[in-house]
Amino acid sequence: MRLIKQNIERDGSGTITLFPEEPEDMWHAYNLIAPTDLLRASAIRKITTEGVTGSTTSKRVHVTLLIRVTSIDFDPQAGQLHVGGKVAEENKWVGVGAHHTLDLELNRNFTLEKKEGWDSVALDVVREAIKQDKEGTVPAVVMQEGLANICLITEHQTILKQRIETGIPKKRSGRAGDHDKGMTKFFEVTLETLKRHVDITLPRPLLLASPGFTAAGFQKYIMDEATRLGDKAVLANKGNLVVVHSSSGHLHSLNEVLKSPEVLTKLKDTKYSKETRFMDDFMTLLRKDDGRAWYGPTEVEKAVEKGAVGRGGGVLLISNALFRSQEIGTRKRWVTLVDKVKEDGGEARILSSDHESGVRLEGLGGIAAILTFPLEDLDEDEDEEQDEEKEVFPNGTKQESII
Repeated sequence: MRLIKQNIERDGSGTITLFPEEPEDMWHAYNLIAPTDLLRASAIRKITTEGVTGSTTSKRVHVTLLIRVTSIDFDPQAGQLHVGGKVAEENKWVGVGAHHTLDLELNRNFTLEKKEGWDSVALDVVREAIKQDKEGTVPAVVMQEGLANICLITEHQTILKQRIETGIPKKRSGRAGDHDKGMTKFFEVTLETLKRHVDITLPRPLLLASPGFTAAGFQKYIMDEATRLGDKAVLANKGNLVVVHSSSGHLHSLNEVLKSPEVLTKLKDTKYSKETRFMDDFMTLLRKDDGRAWYGPTEVEKAVEKGAVGRGGGVLLISNALFRSQEIGTRKRWVTLVDKVKEDGGEARILSSDHESGVRLEGLGGIAAILTFPLEDLDEDEDEEQDEEKEVFPNGTKQESII
């Protein structure tokens, strides 16, 4: 993403113009644009005119529209972002209040203005989007006999690029050759498809995962083909083809693959790997039940208020899905929480709901925290505690219970 123009005042008002250059930028735009925002972008509008004789003609015209956003639809596999809303500025072709959907495209500017101003989380998304030294994408193939899922693990999401299914004859006595031929054909199709989506000569990890020996067989097939074709670049990259075990060839098995020691070693410096480790650390502390791991909105907010998610190892884990709320007050609630943790010296991690770590976090309500010191009973209602401790007498006075 390229920053074209930024005009933000001290109070957070103003606009930012961005230029998306690659599919990943659409993911950033999806996390940046929210209902009630003002979005200006180019569009194609169908215009119908009526002649003096009553006949009608239609034509499509290119027009720049300003809409007040009401809905956002994102297709991560296609990298397409459709933003619906009501036209907020009249022009020659469209009246104010008319509904229109803007299809944001690569290599076309869009300008965004926040109704309630640009808060710290929105500005962080912009900084992340325009960052030049982006960490590389890691390709992976999760497979089993006759099934392969080719996907890309980016810094922010996991994208399924292609699913391959072919029939493999079962092994039968005297007819093992049919099974072997079927596997060779399966490997051939998978490699051809993989090459269409991934440059396997780049010096980066290529994860091959499967139950049994399917992934190891595919690795051998890749090297055998490289030897046959004299492809020195692929042969030199052999050390980056990482074979790991998975329970199946289905995409959900990628979760366990990304937690394996071999993969974590290869990906130890990536943003995604760090977030996976944070979630693993949180789950370990949660199992210990020593008061240093809490999840849920109320519990985490109490911990932050008590200064327990600050300097010295405090970590706030919060799903980016919480910032897509159409309620301005709800978004402000989470922005304030993130800012408080940072002010206290803790680490605030906004996890992508499109990554395994973010999916795990959403199962805990979308918010969790690792505390610097243990706290107990954060999940008890304070009013209930007070009612249990005190007895109210008919005259309205309260007295400590001695029961």
